[in-house]
Amino acid sequence: MILRVVLALVLSAPPVMSPSAPPARPCPVAVPAGTTCGFLLVPERRDSPGRTIRVGYAVHRSTVRERRPDPVVYMSGGPGSASLQLTGFLAQMFPDRDVVALEQRGGRWSEPVLDCPETAEALLGQLRRPPADVAAAAVTCRDRLREQGVDLRGYTTKEMAADVVALRRELGYPSWNLFGVSYSTRVMTEAAAADPEGTRSLVLDSFLPEGVNWYDDAERNLADTMAKLGVKDAFEAVTARLNASPAHVPATDPLLGQEFTARLSGDDVAAVLFEGLAGADVAAVAPALLPALAEGRDELLRPLADAAGEGLVSHEFGLYHAVQCQDELPFNASAGRSRLFTHNADKAVCDAWALPRSQPGAAAPRAPAFVLGGQYDPTTPVRTSRPAAEALPDGRFAEIPGASHAVFLSSACARRMIVEFVADPAAGTAASCQDAGGGRREDLRVTAAPYAIARAPWLAAPFAIFALTALAQLVAAALKGRALAAYGGLCGVAFAGLTAQAVYGLAARNATALAVGLPADVVPYTWIAVASVVLTAAGALLRWRRWPGWAATAVGAGFLVWWMLWVT
Repeated sequence: MILRVVLALVLSAPPVMSPSAPPARPCPVAVPAGTTCGFLLVPERRDSPGRTIRVGYAVHRSTVRERRPDPVVYMSGGPGSASLQLTGFLAQMFPDRDVVALEQRGGRWSEPVLDCPETAEALLGQLRRPPADVAAAAVTCRDRLREQGVDLRGYTTKEMAADVVALRRELGYPSWNLFGVSYSTRVMTEAAAADPEGTRSLVLDSFLPEGVNWYDDAERNLADTMAKLGVKDAFEAVTARLNASPAHVPATDPLLGQEFTARLSGDDVAAVLFEGLAGADVAAVAPALLPALAEGRDELLRPLADAAGEGLVSHEFGLYHAVQCQDELPFNASAGRSRLFTHNADKAVCDAWALPRSQPGAAAPRAPAFVLGGQYDPTTPVRTSRPAAEALPDGRFAEIPGASHAVFLSSACARRMIVEFVADPAAGTAASCQDAGGGRREDLRVTAAPYAIARAPWLAAPFAIFALTALAQLVAAALKGRALAAYGGLCGVAFAGLTAQAVYGLAARNATALAVGLPADVVPYTWIAVASVVLTAAGALLRWRRWPGWAATAVGAGFLVWWMLWVT
């Protein structure tokens, strides 16, 4: 009886740090109250003990009265993506559980950090002419990391899975729920297999099974996604046109903070789209973007070129390549012969580093597993994730309509399903989500103007001047009883308000869409602006013959020219 009471107290009490745990440290990112951060001290290579490294983590303690004893531990994908910045998001998802966000060894908030700005810059340099030497950059990065004492052989999926198990024991949790997304689904699957007694359940968002050859499948997965989006013909037309005559596009290098001219062939655009379509917001605008590009609207390539650069600062590329070169690329036949320049660059890095190929992972996990896949995901498509889920001993699968990669970030329905599964892993899950997964198709008026304005806000001056002039005209004419001028001002204010509301709504729903165009609703609103100018001119002719009337008419006419010729 006493033993049962003690056991109940242990399972219901908040876990505490073990005496050997490293001291807490200030959290390097914004986290909610009740969160502590620390480092897990682990061997760099468990097969060759010696040097130790520190793996960052954050623990958010739930304060609700009915707190569950088993937390959720999360790791981001990549490889090389950071995890700690999602602590607050996950704490809101699981308010009745502790949440642990675990960094990858070698990641941004671990020590050492396997950043490789040399290879990141060389990857972007593939869009320059002549292209950068990726292999030489890789050698430079490798040599720098070696001087720091880094052994790249220690940065593998197997070692990361062992870190997960070690952290559970370090924090004193009897069991917990593993949550992986994209690449980290491999880590969490292996951790669950290695630690069956400590794994209560397993959530695999955008599952990347060990037996799937990611490089070999990439081009087929991209083509399948284009077909699902209904833009396969437009995509093929774009790639054929730009392969025959590449476009030269201004772009920004985020690492150097400089502008450069990117040379984009059709295959380059395919590579950028393959990465971009992992986001549901990009998938939502692809049906508008691809036909416009097929028609020769090359001004729309600027956002794609900038996106290629921005992607280089989202990962720690030393870690990314350490994992890919040992755990993924050696098992792919097409590596180095892809139309996607990013994949060929990965092969160049791996050839330069000459790391050994990893051994197969642990057996399949026994814990209940919930696998989610996005309808438009080109990275871990339903075609491969569904059968892999069904092959798990206790796996179930849900496809999220309208979603792409990392569905829990874009779909509220997916988050609800995950929470329900973790609450009771033995129960069944809903067959599908009915919401759009954050990836609703946007009805757009395709134009490069919003992206240009986002980069240089002063370009929106004509809109601001027109709106302010219309407001002043409305007030002045109403006070003086000049109906035509007042109605002209009212129409101008109405146009500005309706347009601003439509743009704000689109930005709140899908800010990426503004890189492609404006809400289609703004096109009929143009007639309200036309009415404003006509009424203002009529008022100036009939009763308001002084300069304010003609000035307001000139401002309105100039605005319409700007709006119709450049914006829409």
